[in-house]
Amino acid sequence: MLTFKNFNIADWFSFYRILASPFLLFLIWFDQRLVFTWFLLISYATDAIDGYLARKLKITSPRGSQLDSFGDQMTFIIGLVGLYCFESAFIKSNIVLISIAFVPYVIQMLIAYFKYGKATAFHTYLAKLSAIIQSIFILYSLFFSPNDVLFYMMIVIGLLETCEEITLIFMYDKWTSDIKGIYWAIRDNRRMKKKSSDL
Repeated sequence: MLTFKNFNIADWFSFYRILASPFLLFLIWFDQRLVFTWFLLISYATDAIDGYLARKLKITSPRGSQLDSFGDQMTFIIGLVGLYCFESAFIKSNIVLISIAFVPYVIQMLIAYFKYGKATAFHTYLAKLSAIIQSIFILYSLFFSPNDVLFYMMIVIGLLETCEEITLIFMYDKWTSDIKGIYWAIRDNRRMKKKSSDL
C-alpha cells in the first residue's frame, strides 16, 4: 500500500501527475484549451524526469514503478478526455480505429488486475515508445490540429505494445516491474528461478 512515508524525489514527480489530474479536468470543464495543453505538457515532462532520476540516483523500486504507472495511466486518460472535448470531430470520425486500439488496452488492464490485483509496471521499451508517440500526437493535436501520420503511428505502436504487455502478463506468474521486453523476459532470472522451483 502506498503511503507518503519515505517517498523519494522520483516518486514525488509521479505523484504530481496524479494530483494534477483533477486540475486538468477543471481546465477542460472551463474550456481552457491552451492552459490545459501547457499543463498537460508539464505532466508528460515529469514522466520523463522521474524515470531519469530513478535510474540516475539508483532509487528504483516496485513501489516507484507502480506509482509511475498509475500516474502515466491518469495522464493518458486525461489527455484523451481533453482531446475528445477539444477535437471531438476528429475523435468521432476515427472512433472505430480508436476503439480497436483502446479495447485491447482495457482487456490488458482487466487481465492484470485479475491476475495481480493491480496494473502492470513492465516499463518495456515498446511501452516507452508508445507513450512518447501518444504524448506527441495529443500535444500536437491540442497545440495545432490532429496529424494523421502521428495518429496512425500511435494506433499501430499502441496495439503492438498492448499485445506485448498481455504476453508478459502470461509469462510472469507474480507481479514484476521493469522488464525491457519479451526478448529480455525470456532470459530473466526471475522467471528462470520460478521454473527451477517448479521442477
